[in-house]
Amino acid sequence: MGIIERREREKTERKAQIMRCAKELILEKGAENVSVMDIAKRAELSKATLYLYFPSKDLLFMDICNAAAVRFIENFRNRLYPGLTAIETIKLYWQCYLDMFGESDEMVIVFSMWQYLSPGYPFLSLEDAAKPLTIFEFYTDIQNMIAQGIAEGTFDPAVDPAMIARTILSLFSTAVENTAKLPKDARNVRFIIDETTNLFQIIIRGIARDGLDRALLNLPTLLEKYEPKALSSKTG
Repeated sequence: MGIIERREREKTERKAQIMRCAKELILEKGAENVSVMDIAKRAELSKATLYLYFPSKDLLFMDICNAAAVRFIENFRNRLYPGLTAIETIKLYWQCYLDMFGESDEMVIVFSMWQYLSPGYPFLSLEDAAKPLTIFEFYTDIQNMIAQGIAEGTFDPAVDPAMIARTILSLFSTAVENTAKLPKDARNVRFIIDETTNLFQIIIRGIARDGLDRALLNLPTLLEKYEPKALSSKTG
């Protein structure tokens, strides 16, 4: 390995170390209470050295949020299959959410930083959001799924997809924010996953058109795995 390649690898490893330390501190203290000095001490670096990798705490938090969002979005979109209905897509979306956040504190970390960076979102428009994040694509994906469901006759045509997407994200953020305020040992991530599943399910059942069997809108849980039939037949 040449000098340039080695330096790039060391830089990547150091950035990953800083990000890991930031996540640990966010879980312990909350995003708003973590300082650059706290992160530098945990990473055993000087504050000046940390700034070589991340010029500010906000940029560090944005990188962590964006990295998590990219992993989620790529996983979801790579599993999409042409011809899926809105219901199938929503269930697949939720399965991806469970796969990523169901067994770890990553959900608390990401939503805590998200709230810290853009406390007015999702009630600010994308254009008004002060700090654009890849995580905002969650909003776009949910809005598109609701719009597809309206077009297919699954959801009430009077529903506003943008409003539903904002409501879902706002409720999720509140649930996770309340959990993040608890001492680390008192947090129950699985309980919060169950609660957010119930919230999402109540909302999509509430906007279903009259006469639709609400059982069709049951979301996957941590105890079961979901794959659309079309995707399963394609890969099988």
